[in-house]
Amino acid sequence: MISTLDDLMHGCGEWLRGEGPENDIVISTRIRLARNLADFPFTSIATEADRRQILDRVKEVVNNSPFRDQVFYVDVDTLSQLDRHFLVERQLISRELAEGQGPRGVFIDRAERFSLMINEEDHLRLQAVQSGFQLEPTWELIRQWDDYLDQHLVFACDEEWGFLTACPTNVGTGMRVSVMLHLPASVITRQMDQTLRSLEKLELVVRGLYGEGSQAMGDFYQVSNQVTLGRSEEELINKMAQVVPAVVAAERKAREFLLAEGHENLHDRVSRAYGILKTAQTISAEETLHLLSSVRMGIHLGLIQEVPIQLLNELFLFTQPAHLQKLAGSELDSADRNIERARFLRRKLGELSKKI
Repeated sequence: MISTLDDLMHGCGEWLRGEGPENDIVISTRIRLARNLADFPFTSIATEADRRQILDRVKEVVNNSPFRDQVFYVDVDTLSQLDRHFLVERQLISRELAEGQGPRGVFIDRAERFSLMINEEDHLRLQAVQSGFQLEPTWELIRQWDDYLDQHLVFACDEEWGFLTACPTNVGTGMRVSVMLHLPASVITRQMDQTLRSLEKLELVVRGLYGEGSQAMGDFYQVSNQVTLGRSEEELINKMAQVVPAVVAAERKAREFLLAEGHENLHDRVSRAYGILKTAQTISAEETLHLLSSVRMGIHLGLIQEVPIQLLNELFLFTQPAHLQKLAGSELDSADRNIERARFLRRKLGELSKKI
C-alpha cells in the first residue's frame, strides 16, 4: 500500500496508466477545484499563523472523513527540493505549491487518482485525474470530496459571483477541466496551429505537461477551460465532451494520412527514435521526451510491436529529472543526469530485447 513518497517509485500512477477510452491519444482527464475558507484571507496575504490554522483545520476534517484510509499526508514545507519536484513530475502537486513558502501540504490518494493541496494560490486545490478520456468518472470522484468538505468547512462564496478565489479567472465554479492529449501527427502535418486557433475561439487554453506556464513538449498538450464565471460545472464538462472528440478525430485522420502517404518516412522516424533511445550514451530530458513521443505513436500505429505501452509510460516518467535522481539515490547535475538517463534507457530497453 502506498503511504510514503518512496512507495510512489514502484509505479507510474493513474494519469500514465495507459488505460481508459481513447487512450492512444488522450493521456488523462483531470478536474481541479479551487476553494477558500471564508474566515481567512487569501494565501498570498495570510500570515504564517493563518496558514497554519488553515492547514490544521483541513487536516482535522480529512482525518475524520470517510476518505481518511484512502489518502496519506505529505508536509510539503519540510520536503527537500528534489522531493517537491518529484511530486510535480507525478502531477500530484502544482509548481506553485512546490515553490511556495510556509505551512502547506497535500493529501494524496493511494491510487494517485486524487490530491488535495492546502495553502497553494487558494487555500484548497482539489484535483482528480483518470487515465484516458473519462470526464464523468473524474467529476464524480472530485464531487464526492467537494461535497464532504463543503459540509464541514465554510467556503468563501457569493450568491451572485459563486466561489471566491485568489485569481479572478477562477471565480464562479472554481473549476478547471483539463484533458491531456498526445498529438504528434497533428504536429508533423502542420495542423496544430489551426487546432490551437480553433480552441482559443472556444475559450479553451492550451498548455504543456505541467499546466500553467509550461510549454508543450513531446507533442503533449493540455487543453482546459479558460472561463469559469457564469458557467455551471455541467456546462464546462459538456463543452469539453464536445470539443475533445473533434481534436481526437483530427489526430487520427492525420495519423492515417501519414501511414497512407509516407509510411516509409513515418516508419523511419519511429525506428530512428527507438534506436537512439536504445543506444544513446548521454541524452537530455527534452530530447528523450520527443523521441518517446515518436515511439508512442509508433506503438499505437503497429509500427513497433515489442514495446508495451506500460513500459513506455515508465520510461517517460522515470527519465524526468527528479525521478531519475531518486532512482540514482543522489542529486545529479545536468550532465550527470543526461548520462544516467541514457544508462537507464539502455538498461530498460535492453531487458526488453532479452525477453524477445
